[in-house]
Amino acid sequence: MPQALVVGSGAALGAVARYFLSALLGGGMLPLLIINIFGSALMGYFKPKPFWGTGVLGGFTSFATFAYLTSGASPAIAAGYVVATVLGCVGAYLIGDKVAPR
Repeated sequence: MPQALVVGSGAALGAVARYFLSALLGGGMLPLLIINIFGSALMGYFKPKPFWGTGVLGGFTSFATFAYLTSGASPAIAAGYVVATVLGCVGAYLIGDKVAPR
């Protein structure tokens, strides 16, 4: 199966999972922050191959929605959200990597 099809099918699954989880959590900035941090932690813990990593987790987390939500917020809220997202996602990835079995 071509790599693009593998990654694309994973991304579709991840995006659908994000959509439903975001809707379940009420949508908006906070649920997306939680989803992105959780996805980053999973990426750090599992170090998945293309289907699960670039595909599912890439579709599950969302930079585009992050950018959209940030652009519509006040400067102070946008700055806080950017800092929380960067620190939260990088920190979650590093913690996931640290606690992963070797």
